[in-house]
Order: sequence, then C-alpha cells, then structure tokens
Amino acid sequence: MNTIGKTITLTVFGESHGASIGAVLDGLPAGEVIDWDGVRQEMARRAPGRNDMSTARVEKDAFVIQSGFFNGHTTGTPLCMVIQNGDHRSKDYDQLRHLMRPGHADYSGNIRYGGYNDYRGGGHFSGRLTAPIVFAGAVASQILARRGITVGSHILQIQHVVDRRFSPVGETAETLRSLKAETLPVLNKGCAPMMAEAIRAAKEDLDSVGGIIECMAVGLPAGVGDPMFDSVESHLSQMMFSIPAVKAIEFGDGFAFAGMKGSEGNDSFYYDGTAVKTRTNHNGGINGGITNGMPVVFRVAVKPTPSISKPQETIDLDTKKNCTLEIKGRHDPCIVQRAVPVVEAATAWTLLDLLLTAQQGR
Repeated sequence: MNTIGKTITLTVFGESHGASIGAVLDGLPAGEVIDWDGVRQEMARRAPGRNDMSTARVEKDAFVIQSGFFNGHTTGTPLCMVIQNGDHRSKDYDQLRHLMRPGHADYSGNIRYGGYNDYRGGGHFSGRLTAPIVFAGAVASQILARRGITVGSHILQIQHVVDRRFSPVGETAETLRSLKAETLPVLNKGCAPMMAEAIRAAKEDLDSVGGIIECMAVGLPAGVGDPMFDSVESHLSQMMFSIPAVKAIEFGDGFAFAGMKGSEGNDSFYYDGTAVKTRTNHNGGINGGITNGMPVVFRVAVKPTPSISKPQETIDLDTKKNCTLEIKGRHDPCIVQRAVPVVEAATAWTLLDLLLTAQQGR
C-alpha cells in the first residue's frame, strides 16, 4: 500500500523520473490555516542540488494544490498536491533495467513487479518520493504547533563524527526550531565542519557515508496511543521504515537497555506542581505504547547511499551472468542531512494522526 494513517491518511504517488510526484492528505480537520511559505521552507530543506554535499540534480519542488484548500483554510476534503518533475536524466539509468545495483531495490522490485516497475532513477523506490512526505509533515507541523507540540531533529552521527544527544528530559521548542535553519543541524556546532569533511572525503573517494538522526517531540500530552499493535512506537516505526535508507530505530535508551538493571532503566515519577513528570526519560516518553507526557525521543540509523561510483559485483538479468557495475548518474555522497526534514515530517504526520485518533476515542 502507498497509503498510511488511521484518522488522517497520506497517499504518496509518482516515480522519480515520471511526469510528477505528489500526495493526497485525507481527513485533515476543516478550518485549518496553512502558511504555504512555511511549507515551502520545509520543502527547500530536503530539496536536492543545494550544495556540494548532495546530488547535483536540481529540483525546485514547487507544488500546486489541486483540492482541499479554499478561502485560506482547509476544507476537510482531500488535500491533493502535485510536484512536476524536471531535472532528470533517464539515459543514465538505461543499464539498470538489467544490471542490479547492490544495496538498492532494483532486484527485489524487479521480482515483486515482474519487471514492469519503472527503474529510472529508482522509480517509486527513489528518495524523490520523500518530497510529498515533507509536504504532508509541514502541514501537520503547523497544526501541531497550534496545539503546543513541536518536532525537531539533529544529526547525531555521520560516519565517525558524533554530536551530543538531546537532553532526554527535554529541549526547548526554540532549540528544536533553531536547528531547522542549519545545513548540518547539530547541537555541538564544532561537529558540523567535521561531518562536512567526512561527506566530501567520501565523495572524492567515489563512495558514501551514513549516520544517525535523533528526533524529539515536545508538548505531547499523556495518554496518546494504544497498547500492542497501535502503540506509538509501532506507528512511528512503520512510518520511519517508509523512508528509503532507514534501517534501524530505537526509542529512549533503546539497545542500551540490554546492559541495564531495572533500577537503572525505570523512570521515577514526581509531581512538578500539578504536572506529572519523570526524573529521567530512559523510555523515550512512552510506556505501554502510550505517551506519558515526557518528550518522545528516538533515533534512526540511515545507511550509506548505495549508489556509489566504485566498481561493484552484481548480476545481469538479461545474460543471467555475474558482472561488474559502475553506476552513472548524480547521487548523494550522504543522504543523512537531507533525511533530517523527512524524519521530522514523518514524525509530525504520525503524531497528528495519533493525536486526532485519541481525541476521537474520547
């Protein structure tokens, strides 16, 4: 399925080198004001071709609203958005009809769709399809902001360069918003030039690097989510794994719990006036699949871009023989920095869906 959501749904359509890509946002509350310039700013954070650390493909990601917005407000009917594709070089991908790129969905997609899939630029598997996700998340973020909820992210790691973590018990909304203005959003500003150097070094070596993005949502009330299959972790994880190259996720202390005792991993409750808080936040703001009122914190690992220019061993589906592939085209030496707004957007959309679902349940 290319649709996700429960109370509000997001459908993404298009291919990397097709005529257009876009999204349908269904179930949004009627009467919401949307600042389209703010949405464009979020889209620009993800767009390619902005600097030498990303692909040379230049797309403006200019969108056209087809429906669902009238007289300055959402109408409550499906909000449809379309982005025309422009700067694509499909000839760079001619050989990929039969030569399978290691680390890509070329082979699995070919088998899944019987060879009928659009392989140009990765087709529907391309990171290009994250632009509609950013659009949806930018809309959701504005609706969440009016409810006192802010989502922000920073690059925790690129290759061997590691930033400091968010304070588990919370960063200010101002801090989260300020990160959006940075090309390489980090908390320790000295890490940014070292991360940039790691990316450029990989590019010069015809290779790529990966990293980790840490995301935080502040202002969420307690009681959002459900146990088991509709847990907050379940919904966020499903959405995160819809982002190409995301291969792992952990909430709170995540895998570090394996080395802890219960006395170390539990979060003690206390009253801060009338508000219930926890003194630590090892569990990432979620207990039993439901928010507890503390910041929701998680991290995702993004693998190195699989499209690299070094020779790689692969197979030729036409000749049914082993061969060597040298990938042509324009590719990111690191997609972590462009994935930051995607992770934020995916989080905002998911949290809005969870919040509206919880409100309906009451």
